[in-house]
Amino acid sequence: MTNNKTNIATKKEVEEFYDTFKAHQKKIGVNIRHRTIFKNLKSAGLKATSNVIEVGCGIGTLSSLVIKHLSSGNFVGVDISKESIEMAKQINGHHKNTDFIVSDMSSFSHPKKFDVVILPDVLEHIPINQHNNLFKKLNEITTKDAFVFINLPEPNCLNWMRKNHPEKLQIIDQSLSMQELLNNVYPHGFKLYSLQPYCLQFTDPDYLTIILKKNMVKETYTPKSKLKLGTENIKSKLI
Repeated sequence: MTNNKTNIATKKEVEEFYDTFKAHQKKIGVNIRHRTIFKNLKSAGLKATSNVIEVGCGIGTLSSLVIKHLSSGNFVGVDISKESIEMAKQINGHHKNTDFIVSDMSSFSHPKKFDVVILPDVLEHIPINQHNNLFKKLNEITTKDAFVFINLPEPNCLNWMRKNHPEKLQIIDQSLSMQELLNNVYPHGFKLYSLQPYCLQFTDPDYLTIILKKNMVKETYTPKSKLKLGTENIKSKLI
């Protein structure tokens, strides 16, 4: 491979990398990163009835947590690596209403519309020039009230990793600015709902949780009670 972690690799190189990377994923298994993403997913609105698509599901490690939560929802995992998808089917294929599909999302289609899209540490591995088409496709396959859950490395931390530990990066590992992300998101009906940096492996933020929503319009806003406003007013004075 000629890729230096920042240049764009060919599709074949990426497929071959993740066909091999599956062994590393299997060795690690479910860890604190997956559990943190899953916890944040539930806080974001993942329901037992949600129809979910996970883009870049790998061997289905995070998928296993999500699938168990979906008592009556449906789950579809998508990955560019055929061998990773085969392993995901072996691990999770016995669950009902679950499917794993080999695709790079460029021509993806599905009979169901999805309520939740999960992009778990995957956007940084998809060339930025493909993001516009990706979010166009996500708009097409999601419901009007869908949300997109993005987990990705904090850009400054990833820049530091690239300089100090390049051997730990994957074949494509881009530091994404919020400007780049939103430029590819807003034209397709998604808007920024929340952005939360958090610390996982370092004492400074090394990851971001980003939530995008299609429907940000509310028909009504409910005022807080006088008691709650009064209590919060008193607390605000205790500085």
